Amino acid sequence: MVAALVSAWLLLAVVACAQREQDFYNFKAVNIRGKLVSLEKYRGSVSLVVNVASECGFTDQHYRALQQLQRDLGPHHFNVLAFPCNQFGQQEPDSNKEIESFARRTYSVSFPMFSKVAVTGTGAHPAFKYLTQTSGKEPTWNFWKYLVAPDGKVAGAWDPTVSVEEIKPQITALVRKLILKKREDL
Repeated sequence: MVAALVSAWLLLAVVACAQREQDFYNFKAVNIRGKLVSLEKYRGSVSLVVNVASECGFTDQHYRALQQLQRDLGPHHFNVLAFPCNQFGQQEPDSNKEIESFARRTYSVSFPMFSKVAVTGTGAHPAFKYLTQTSGKEPTWNFWKYLVAPDGKVAGAWDPTVSVEEIKPQITALVRKLILKKREDL
């Protein structure tokens, strides 16, 4: 009886520990060039995770603003992490190679881009399932934005009608907090 209780307690402790440790940076994703990447490499930085599309009415405004944000704040303390998605209006129909070429040629994109993924439904990428579950907000269109803190927890989520400029103060505050913490730790 005691052994069964101890076993049950240990199992609960392991499950609780695993649930506590789950965060955005625990996942892996395939980058735009087909290489599997651990999102762990972004831990310790602020990330703005965005589902992008090349043929959307929000494309020009968002890509320009996202690239400016990357120039202003990245890459040491901040990164835009772009995940192309064709789920909304079929507005990302091209191959990963064509998507990358478009983004780099048209907007001089320097932030990390990943392979095309689903961001909603049963086939959604596990990282997006995590973002949706923890924020309580599921993407309903292209250019949904999730702000991820250095510890991998979601710090905010916005739909495409909210511009990057509108959320920049929140992003900047999180980056500033990170920089100050790093200075204190020296």
